[in-house]
Amino acid sequence: MVAVTSDERTAYLAGVKVSTHTKRELLEAISAFVAGDRQALVFSGNLHSLNLAHKIPWLKDALNAADVVRNDSAGVKLAGRLVGKRIPERNTWADFGWALAEWCAEKGHSLYLLGNKPGVPEAARERLSEKYPELKIVGVRHGYFEKRGEENDRVVAAINQAAPDILVVGFGMPLQERWILDNRERLDVKVIMTCGNCFSFLAGTERRAPKWMRSSGLEWLFRLLKEPRRLFKRYVIGIPAFYFRLFFRRG
Repeated sequence: MVAVTSDERTAYLAGVKVSTHTKRELLEAISAFVAGDRQALVFSGNLHSLNLAHKIPWLKDALNAADVVRNDSAGVKLAGRLVGKRIPERNTWADFGWALAEWCAEKGHSLYLLGNKPGVPEAARERLSEKYPELKIVGVRHGYFEKRGEENDRVVAAINQAAPDILVVGFGMPLQERWILDNRERLDVKVIMTCGNCFSFLAGTERRAPKWMRSSGLEWLFRLLKEPRRLFKRYVIGIPAFYFRLFFRRG
């Protein structure tokens, strides 16, 4: 049995939520969240996150409860097509980050970049601000800090003092989601987004796949060839496992 249910803006693939927004719809939704009266969570959805959600119940609950789960994967788009649910765009952060920066510069939304190695979010801020001078990036901080205790308290306090509209968190999965769930009630921000390793791409410190591989849905193969030992299980084992579960298992 194909494990999919859906509504107008959501598909549940193997029991896990993925949103069906186009890039424009996603940007408009973010502005609506900024103008709203409650905090919104915009998480990332790719085959890796869906596989992790199958193994980690709290992560599955978090993704399904998020306001938006942005499609970050050509594999998710393919899965939607296979089960008859249109997921129109892959909004990977390496591209979407620039669109978000342009949108925020135009709308006046402010950003805080949290994550990656020391120096990387600073470099991402420099490149984004160079291209969009009106963009308000009110703070940056690397992700190498203790996620509990006094050091974590200082990070939360620094974010609140900067008062961004949108907090972008890039620790990798599932650490970023766990940190957000543990700290969201103390964070005085309207929108919290996850971004994985995106600051490396925005900073220009990590090379992307050639355009033909990206347009063909093969960026995962490029990454696998770059880091075969780290990514073998995620892609060579994880991709077939997801599609098997999509078609032959419930939940």
